[in-house]
Amino acid sequence: MPKPSFSAFAERITLPDLRLSPTEGLSIDRVRIELLSGLTVALALVPEAVAFAFVAGVNPLVGLYAAFIIGLITAILGGRPGMISGATGAIAVVIVALVAQHGVEYLFAAVVVMGIIQIFVGFMRWGKFIRLVPHPVMLGFVNGLAIVIFLAQLTQFKVPGTAEVGGHGATGGEWLSGGPLMIMLGLVALTMAIIHYIPRVTRIIPAPLAGIAITAFIVIVFGLDVPRVGDMASIAGGLPSFHIPMVPFTLETLQIVLPYALIMAAVGLIESLLTLNLVGEITGQRGGASQECVAQGAANVVTGLFGGMGGCAMIGQSMINVNSGGRTRIAGIFAALCLLGFILFAAPLIEQIPLAALVGVMFMVVIGTFAWNSFKIMRRVPLTDAVVIVLVTIVTVLTDLATAVVIGVIVSALAYAWNNARRIYATTYVSPEGAKVYQVNGPLFFGSSDGFAELFDVSGDPALVIIDFQASRVVDQSALQAIESVAAKYEAEGKRIQLRHLSRNCHDLLKKAGHLMIDSSDDPEYELAVDYGVRTGILGGH
Repeated sequence: MPKPSFSAFAERITLPDLRLSPTEGLSIDRVRIELLSGLTVALALVPEAVAFAFVAGVNPLVGLYAAFIIGLITAILGGRPGMISGATGAIAVVIVALVAQHGVEYLFAAVVVMGIIQIFVGFMRWGKFIRLVPHPVMLGFVNGLAIVIFLAQLTQFKVPGTAEVGGHGATGGEWLSGGPLMIMLGLVALTMAIIHYIPRVTRIIPAPLAGIAITAFIVIVFGLDVPRVGDMASIAGGLPSFHIPMVPFTLETLQIVLPYALIMAAVGLIESLLTLNLVGEITGQRGGASQECVAQGAANVVTGLFGGMGGCAMIGQSMINVNSGGRTRIAGIFAALCLLGFILFAAPLIEQIPLAALVGVMFMVVIGTFAWNSFKIMRRVPLTDAVVIVLVTIVTVLTDLATAVVIGVIVSALAYAWNNARRIYATTYVSPEGAKVYQVNGPLFFGSSDGFAELFDVSGDPALVIIDFQASRVVDQSALQAIESVAAKYEAEGKRIQLRHLSRNCHDLLKKAGHLMIDSSDDPEYELAVDYGVRTGILGGH
């Protein structure tokens, strides 16, 4: 296999194509939908970026700059048009300890290293391994993230200035009560109702944007005393400036930031690639995993050099964009530019938007994101798959996404190995020459090697035993060891065995390990039954 080269990979990167398809141009109506969808996403990004900056213990502008830079670069270079990226809680939770112990400059350095790692992963095309994530893990990921998004909104039901934002929601602070709570709940319900029913009236503007606009209009006109964006923090600021992290360029510094960078890179890529798959299922798009890795990496390198906190794909904002009609790169680019515009020019206006409107939007995202059919699915799928769905959901809520996905994949892999280990069996018959033939069925690998050894009656078999692998495959070193162990037992009894119907892969494995006395070439199509004698003492020392 040829090694990947940078030039070959660069040719595969899709530069901004604002069309829906290679043959379809952009109509005025399509541009309108994309721009309005991008504006809606930008409005939803503001409180999220500020809240995640609080989680990480950094200035709100550090989160906003990250949302702008990451959102812009990934919208231009990302592997899936329609995805939205920015500062995320998954990354914020990881960097809390780094910021607390070493300061924000070490955070910027860690974000740069994180980006370099992600670029390397993309260049090596390792993003394709996200295909190994089973569907039950995807369901658990979606459900867990929906719950996390829901819990994160509970912060807005705290009295402004008293809520302490945690990784998955509000921790501490005083809850709203009485009239303020009723007004807040009423405005949230109003926003959700508008989003639900407005498409039946008009589709001129995206439903989430209509919900935000109408609710904000009511609050501002009637002067309702409810928490607003400005109560979280001021979002006014200037352009992000180039800033090399002020840390010593020493091995000690690398030892400090590298562990955090590795975790951030893994968390960011897992969340981004799973979101890429989810958006792809909705929009009917495929591929782009490695390109998304490079885009995320480039975005984080630039973010770290311009004073941002790092980030990855955001499933909530991606769902807002897709459900609002965003299908091209225009929406993501415009969302990032709008966010920058808010910081530079429109902070006083944006700070007047009631948090209830944005909470209502996110609650609708939760309802639309949660895989409600998983309750029905869990009654029909194998018990192991149902357990994986629940396990990944719970671990996502209690810890983080990367841990949940890794645990889910491991449990699924072990369950698969166990099920395959139970499938091995053999049928036997005696050939006209008096040899006993074992026809092995099922894969021979580490999980089934013990079961394979139990198939044979060494003491009761004749002098010649033939093991037929036509319905089996020799997979790994444990399988080789199992064959040698069986051969050693027959050899100790003064008997010999032959292997028949080896596939090309099985033959190569055994030959490479030195297990076979090769008398003729193998025939993978099984047009000839070629028998191989086995010699022992190669792996096991018999």
